[in-house]
Amino acid sequence: MTTTAAASATGSELKATISVAASPAQVWALVTDVRRMGEWSPQVVRTLVLGGPVREGTRFANLNHQGWKHWPTSAKVVRFTPHSDFAFRITENRTVWSFQLEPTADGGTFVTHRRETPDGISAVSNLLVGRFLGGQETFVPELLEGMGQTLDRVKDHIESGV
Repeated sequence: MTTTAAASATGSELKATISVAASPAQVWALVTDVRRMGEWSPQVVRTLVLGGPVREGTRFANLNHQGWKHWPTSAKVVRFTPHSDFAFRITENRTVWSFQLEPTADGGTFVTHRRETPDGISAVSNLLVGRFLGGQETFVPELLEGMGQTLDRVKDHIESGV
């Protein structure tokens, strides 16, 4: 698949963007259904939501992978503004992942997918990434590429009407 998302890294922030021919409500329904994140993200294998519907404060667990290597993470939803802003913090490394949605003049949505490190990355996470995932120099570009793939897959799903 050709990547249509634009991706960039500035300091410790990673960002990918894409325009989707669907309303913010349609895009919101997909990106906040974290149980389906394995369909969009090339790193996520499975997500288990702990409790009821996803909203601010909801906790969930992910099983992630890089090739044959698998590892769990846990997360908590830290922002939940319907049709606009959805963010969750990964407990193990303190990163914040988010999707911001902006309506476009043509009735579509401009989507920004970010990974921020407002409190830095935990020492344990840095150690594990260095030892088992190729180090930050390798892992960060891989994350950035995966963010673009995530947005491409969301766009393809919505625009194909599947």
